[in-house]
Amino acid sequence: MKISLTLLAAFAAVTTAGGCRSAAWIQHPDTPGERHLTNVRQITFGGDNAEAYWSWSGDELIFQASDPRGTRRKHAIDAEPAPGGTVPIPCDQIFVMSADGHDERMVSSGKGRTTCPYFMPGDREIVYASTHHVGDDCPKPPVAVPGGYTWPLFDYDVYIAKADGTDVRRLIGGPSYDAEATVAHDGKIVFTSDREGDLDLYTMDADGSNVTRLTNTLGYDGGAFFSPDGTKIVYRANHPETPQDVADYKRLLAGRWVQPGKMAIWVMNRDGSDQHQVTNVGGSSFAPYFLPDGNRIIFASNFEDDRGWKFDLFMVNLDGTGLEKVTTAPEFDSFPMFSPDGKQLVWESNRFNDDKHKRDTNVFVADWVE
Repeated sequence: MKISLTLLAAFAAVTTAGGCRSAAWIQHPDTPGERHLTNVRQITFGGDNAEAYWSWSGDELIFQASDPRGTRRKHAIDAEPAPGGTVPIPCDQIFVMSADGHDERMVSSGKGRTTCPYFMPGDREIVYASTHHVGDDCPKPPVAVPGGYTWPLFDYDVYIAKADGTDVRRLIGGPSYDAEATVAHDGKIVFTSDREGDLDLYTMDADGSNVTRLTNTLGYDGGAFFSPDGTKIVYRANHPETPQDVADYKRLLAGRWVQPGKMAIWVMNRDGSDQHQVTNVGGSSFAPYFLPDGNRIIFASNFEDDRGWKFDLFMVNLDGTGLEKVTTAPEFDSFPMFSPDGKQLVWESNRFNDDKHKRDTNVFVADWVE
């Protein structure tokens, strides 16, 4: 079904054959084969929206978004709108909105590039990574662009701020990549850094103290989340094994790039012990998150797509058994996270775009059917 983004931008409640529309969201028909997802609501419309994570109360979502074309609603940004009443966002900034898409507002400064936002326990503060200490403009990628799908390793530092974006303070930084921070229910923060020469996982206290390195195997370890009880950490990893893979990894890292073509899901204890691989399906698996029971993991992977571009959501037990496909739509699906009560799932997808906006990535929320 094709949905016009022009119609979606209209601020009026309507009901059509395509679903029920409110002032901030649209409800889509359930997708055949997606038996765990029902009452699917789209709550952003236009641009590249990613890494939407729940507040601890379950009332709000924090996420990153960019939109060079300027299709976003002007009320979310304190800036002069472009023609047509929208504001271009050249690179990712941090936004907060209610769980149904209302009251969207930008909470980062609008300077530099930001990524990986998360609420601190109590929802009075937020953490995210930013390059605004380097300059006001969007940072340019490293000069030597490698082939294939790659991520640039910008000079991110991790910051903490009040929930409205004020009182910004740096938690940790330096001439390194410090990003991908998420938080346990007791305030412990896990993040990714190359501060010691490799891309590894670290933890720190909520004030930036007690920085502890958890992983030491050569390769990328990142994208980590705590289990509901805070005793385990799930993450994505790529540990090169052959001499050629090791050389390629080190060459890319020296050029400030990482190539996530091969990633698997790993789990370890909170203190870094008992590190073990969970998935072995091939391709690139990332964006893992624990199910509310703490015994299963939901994650995104492209292992079914020979071209490597089509990601779906899957579930698996902690021991690697019971692999189950969750999404079946033909478009990209990733970044899943369960609401605090376990009743809803938020994720990002390219589904329901019209031909003009096929690559837009939007935030979706659905009721979870166990």
